[in-house]
Amino acid sequence: VVGGGAGLVLGAVLTPLNSQLQQETEHLPLREQMRRGVREMGSQSRSWGKNLLVIGAVFSVSECFVEKSRGRSDRWNSIFGGCLTGGVLAAGAGPQAMGVGCAGFAAFSAAIDALGFGHFD
Repeated sequence: VVGGGAGLVLGAVLTPLNSQLQQETEHLPLREQMRRGVREMGSQSRSWGKNLLVIGAVFSVSECFVEKSRGRSDRWNSIFGGCLTGGVLAAGAGPQAMGVGCAGFAAFSAAIDALGFGHFD
């Protein structure tokens, strides 16, 4: 849920920076420009929200699975959970992408824990 909310906010913030609407709506009245801008911002916010919601859900499930499988509650659960998440999300791109995704998400999870944003001391 937090990932979905963060995605909505990111979509609203990043859409104006990545929009192609300026060239398309340059000669339209201000009201039409605003209407199209808000519509694109809503579309991008939903897209970001869905993506981050899926990532958060996959990570939560995989971290819980790892914790139950290992029978321990430590920082390795988030690292292994991150590896599983990266592998699952990259499954459609092949084994090399799964390995890179695994390494990337595991490293990110380790960095978050090391910086103190995780729930372990």
